[in-house]
Formats: sequence, structure tokens, C-alpha cells
Amino acid sequence: MWPVKIKMKKTVLIIFYILSLNTVNSQLFTKEKVINNENFDKPSISWGYFLGFNNYDFNFDYLENLDDIQVQSSSGFNVGLIGNFRINDFFDLRFEPGLIMSSRNLSYNPESFGDSEFLENIHLREVKSTYIHFPLLLKISTKRLNNFKPFITSGISTAINLSSNEKNLEDNSSGQFRTKRNVFFYELGFGIDLYLEWFKFTPSIRGVFAISDELVRDDDPISPWTGNIDFMKTSGILINFTFQ
Repeated sequence: MWPVKIKMKKTVLIIFYILSLNTVNSQLFTKEKVINNENFDKPSISWGYFLGFNNYDFNFDYLENLDDIQVQSSSGFNVGLIGNFRINDFFDLRFEPGLIMSSRNLSYNPESFGDSEFLENIHLREVKSTYIHFPLLLKISTKRLNNFKPFITSGISTAINLSSNEKNLEDNSSGQFRTKRNVFFYELGFGIDLYLEWFKFTPSIRGVFAISDELVRDDDPISPWTGNIDFMKTSGILINFTFQ
């Protein structure tokens, strides 16, 4: 069911992109500014929304130099709102609360499980994450050039993982991989504001990097799933398409 939902959401985003493409080609690549959008950047507070994709990974620090955990990530979906506070022509403060859905598969060395190898998929764990994401970002823009305005962003964020299972009493011995509910990140990215006749369209890419340990360890201190993990944190890429 999960892959089907992601495919449907990808299709919606592709349709949005195609519908915007003709307008972008006809309005952006001109030597003159689009007249109707002169006021897009003037309000002190403005609003918008975004749709996009993500690809999340896990990074591990280990207590001992044993076998690495292999992570297979897949594309997920982002959707959310934007609140923009204009400081001046070059600086904006942005709040972008959103919903981020991702999935990662962990693969362990089957030899780590000794006599339990005969149990099917004991060395595999699927980790699904549904984050309510709260980033606070500083947007630093260049001077507008015709209908383009490149920018970079940096900031911090926190997220609530609704799929964490942190309070679940069952652990990996019962097939349940647990992560912490609250995660903290720092973020870096860049993008381009594209000024169209009726709205501002912004493709952007942003890296998110966790600064807090997300792992909830098994009750057994020598668990083959969590016993050798010193620190587990998320890193990921967000590709968003913004409409303001």
C-alpha cells in the first residue's frame, strides 16, 4: 500500500510540473520583468505552500569495528505551508511546517544472528517515518535579475516522528525497530525564485542533518540489532516546489 501511495503522489507532482512548464518557458526567458508580479516581494508577511520529494538515509557510529548496517532508502513525499517574513530585499525569515513521509530498509549481516539464521528475514528491518516537520530558515537572496532570483537557505528544525514506536514495549526480538519521537536537525539549501504572471514558483533543494540520536535500543544490551550502535542519525535531501 505504501509504494502505491508514493507513486500516486509522484504522479500528482509531475502533473503540477508539466502544467507550470509552458508558463515558465513563455514568461521567464524574456529580457523584461513580468509586470503583474512587481509586488510579490513587498509584503512584510506572505504565505504559500509546497509539494516535493525526499530521500532519507541513516548514518551510524559504532561501538566496535564490526559489520556495517546497510541502508536502502526510497523516495518519499513532502507537503506543507510557508510563512515568509520579509526583513529586506535580501533577507527573509521563513517558517515551513510540513508533513514528510519516508521509508528506509536496514540490512544486517545474517551471520550476526548465529543459530537464529533459520528465521526468515530476521536480519532485515523496515523503518517507516512520518515526520511533522518544523523548520525555521533564513533565506539569503541575490538581487533580482529579470524574472530570476537565486537564494540560499540555512536554519534549524525539529520534527515529531508519528511512526517512531518509541513507547512500544516490544523491541527487535519481536520484530519492532524503534526510533525516538523527537528529532532535531540543521538544514542547508539553495533554490531559485521564478517570477510568473500570477504567482511565484520556486524549485529548491535542501539537505537535512540530524544532530540528535534517534535510536531506541533493545532491552538486551548485546542485541544484534542495536547493541553495537553508538549513535544513529538521519540525513536526507528535500526537493520542494513552492507556490506563493
